[in-house]
Amino acid sequence: MFTDEYYMKMALQEAEAALEKDEVPIGCVVVSNNRIIARAHNLTETLNDVTAHAEMQAITSAANFLGGKYLKDCTLYVTMEPCVMCSGALSWSQISKVVIGARDEQRGFINKNLSLHPKTEIITGIMEAECSSIVKDFFKSKR
Repeated sequence: MFTDEYYMKMALQEAEAALEKDEVPIGCVVVSNNRIIARAHNLTETLNDVTAHAEMQAITSAANFLGGKYLKDCTLYVTMEPCVMCSGALSWSQISKVVIGARDEQRGFINKNLSLHPKTEIITGIMEAECSSIVKDFFKSKR
């Protein structure tokens, strides 16, 4: 069985893939039965679509893999706290667990007093420094 850190490293690889495309470097993976069933990163610039966040891409990919819309018994590992849009989609997916690398105090769903599905477990702070620095460095390079 792999650790939360192992899967977060896989999500960070997705964030690196986003960075290579000059996308905001956020990545995620969806795990079911200790197996990665979906990998995704931000594609908002590439697809010219404001909804093409890493989490949205991963939810769709995982649902297609499973053949159904619900992600019960799945865990999403994401490098940055989901926004309000993504948290809504995660809630509707009924995902069992969300593991967050870095918090997003401004745009994340937690400070907006929103929650995911009542049965969804949320863990924060896994590889927080690495997950935070890739995004901070990206925006510093843009200024």
